[in-house]
Amino acid sequence: MSQNDVPDFAALLRSAERSAAHLEMRDVYAVGDEAEDFARFRRTGVHPDLDPDSAGWSGWVPLVRETVTRGVQMRRARIVSEPVTDYIRFEHAGTAVNLAAGEQVRWLPRRMASDIALPGNDLWLIDERLVLFHWFTGDGDWAGHEFNEDPAVVKMVTAAFETVWERAVPHEHFAV
Repeated sequence: MSQNDVPDFAALLRSAERSAAHLEMRDVYAVGDEAEDFARFRRTGVHPDLDPDSAGWSGWVPLVRETVTRGVQMRRARIVSEPVTDYIRFEHAGTAVNLAAGEQVRWLPRRMASDIALPGNDLWLIDERLVLFHWFTGDGDWAGHEFNEDPAVVKMVTAAFETVWERAVPHEHFAV
């Protein structure tokens, strides 16, 4: 499928029947909708929005809650360099909202991923049947996405994610 054929993300997540796994591998993201919150975090060291019911999370938390309520396991694994970047500290501080919504989150220090065959891009894996790759610019802004159902790609992504998940540290035990 081409980039234009990628379904709306909410529809994609709603299509999940058993699992939705998210693999993040960048140390810095610079997506526009986070810029103000990240700037505030850098000034204060405090995440500006930890209320899962706030307007700032209204596009994500209800979708996660709906998905988890349907019995779908949502897991997010983040591979990070150490010492962590300011952005990773920002993500770590905000992860309380992901957990409150029903996601499971783990962190893997990059040095522990050296022998894992990893895909080249961040991704979502839905029901071990389809992958949504996300592309970012060198500065961390959105650059596009691609949907992939090739069984060999899905198998590789599934193996990579499961290996990362097995090695990764649960959020509550990962200090930044």
